[in-house]
Amino acid sequence: MVLFSFVGKKLEQLCSGSWLVISGFCRFVWFLVLYFYHYVIRRMNQFCIELFYFIVLSCFGFLILNAIDPRTTTFTPRKLDMFFTSVSASTVSSMSVIEMEVFSNAQLIVMTLLMFIGGEVFTSMVGLLVRSFSRHDSCVKEGGRVNDSMSDLGIPPNFHDQVELGTIANPEFESSKSDIFEFGHDQEFDTDQLKYKSIKFLGLLVLGYLFFIQFLGVASVFLYVNVISSAKIVLKQKGINTFTFSIFSVVSTFASCGFVPTNENMMVFNKNSGLLLLLIPQVLLGNNLYPSALRFLVWTIGKFKKKAETSYLLNNTREIKFHHFLSYIHSLFIVFTMLAFILIQYILFSSMEWNSDSLSGLNNYQKLIGVLFQTINTRHTGETIVDLSTIAAASLVLIVVMMYLPPYTSYLPIWAKGNGDRNSDQRRRKSRRVLLNNIVFSQLSYLVVFIILVCITERKKIKEDPLNFNVLNIVVEVISAYGNVGFTTGYSCDRRLKPSDGICETKWYGFCGKWSDGGKLILIVVMIFGRLKKFNMNGGKAWKLL
Repeated sequence: MVLFSFVGKKLEQLCSGSWLVISGFCRFVWFLVLYFYHYVIRRMNQFCIELFYFIVLSCFGFLILNAIDPRTTTFTPRKLDMFFTSVSASTVSSMSVIEMEVFSNAQLIVMTLLMFIGGEVFTSMVGLLVRSFSRHDSCVKEGGRVNDSMSDLGIPPNFHDQVELGTIANPEFESSKSDIFEFGHDQEFDTDQLKYKSIKFLGLLVLGYLFFIQFLGVASVFLYVNVISSAKIVLKQKGINTFTFSIFSVVSTFASCGFVPTNENMMVFNKNSGLLLLLIPQVLLGNNLYPSALRFLVWTIGKFKKKAETSYLLNNTREIKFHHFLSYIHSLFIVFTMLAFILIQYILFSSMEWNSDSLSGLNNYQKLIGVLFQTINTRHTGETIVDLSTIAAASLVLIVVMMYLPPYTSYLPIWAKGNGDRNSDQRRRKSRRVLLNNIVFSQLSYLVVFIILVCITERKKIKEDPLNFNVLNIVVEVISAYGNVGFTTGYSCDRRLKPSDGICETKWYGFCGKWSDGGKLILIVVMIFGRLKKFNMNGGKAWKLL
């Protein structure tokens, strides 16, 4: 007791002398944080915010992954490869330069978190909630109205439409407020309040959607791998925890990443049709069907529980300015277009690969489910049951086209574009935006530049190993990174023209794992560029091809 009393007095004396210093330092740090938020973050446009978000997330992921020991003690991943993996997980690209079974259970959990908070559904949810709460806290009422200009802080009027992570602040989204003179100040204020209550409601709905779908997926996959002995034996032989596999695979699939804890991706489960069927809804609901499912949920809630928010959301799609909440017509045509793409791929892939070596050993039912799983994953998820280097060239070219297309690509007839298409050109742009559009290239132009740069960095290997380092394989890798898909043709020692030159060991990672450091750095830029490609969907319009 005397010892404790003595130590307590010494600590009290020490703290009394240093408390003012600590308190002053904390206030200084808090001042820097507030200053950075008000005068840096709040003045950044949405592109800079998302770019900053993914760079910081990738750096933190790298530091944590690098600090944790891998599963194998005989192999230590290079720091560049670990940073590449962190960027790949954060941007949900699933490009691989390290075998997945090298990572320990703790590293797999870290990658799961990176994929979860880097997924489009999560970032869109954060954007909605930040938008609603920041608007509620910062708006100043003047004479019964909301002062959106906030000129005393120097913040632009449309800042709250730009600050969120999941929306696109584009003046093309804005619809004219007709007949505003008919409303009094109170009515206008009520409408504005209803708008941001609806945005908050939509953010909470996305939050529930995010966790509910993935909870069902994890529970069903965990139950499957524990009941079906063939799947459980595979995980036991590889030393992979069943719960880690369940949550990792579902989060990766829902986030459209495509990482799987096994080296062979889903090829080792090509006969487990039940597992593939459980993952297919995760692929669709986390990517292509996200806008349609979100609108359907709002409509359903409005039917069973009449709420002003649901009615406002359904009738004012363009006022919400949310990239993932589209009009009824657009959402419907996204579904039809997606089904058409799947049907085209299914017919071509089945006709070319049904009796090929890539599907050998599977019965007809397993082939039906396997081909369906493969064609659905070509858009953006990237999980595969076949070795892409063995499929027909025609199928591979179609896969490249599917990877290039943005997730919400749809055939939208001209007559339907006036009903809420987010890419309408009805409003005049500001002079600086027009200038920017004149110098910005199209998506395809940037991809051509990236492919040329990779061919320059890998020119020696292209000359010495032309069967592996051919232009088509490089194109597949770059387009896959741009589309954040993760498909790869891999690298095969059997395709080397000079097998006697050195020892070649076949590894279960992507083709980019054999690239030089310069090529990997270029691919890192491509992955980040692809994650932010929504900001340049209309690029290159200044070029007229006549």
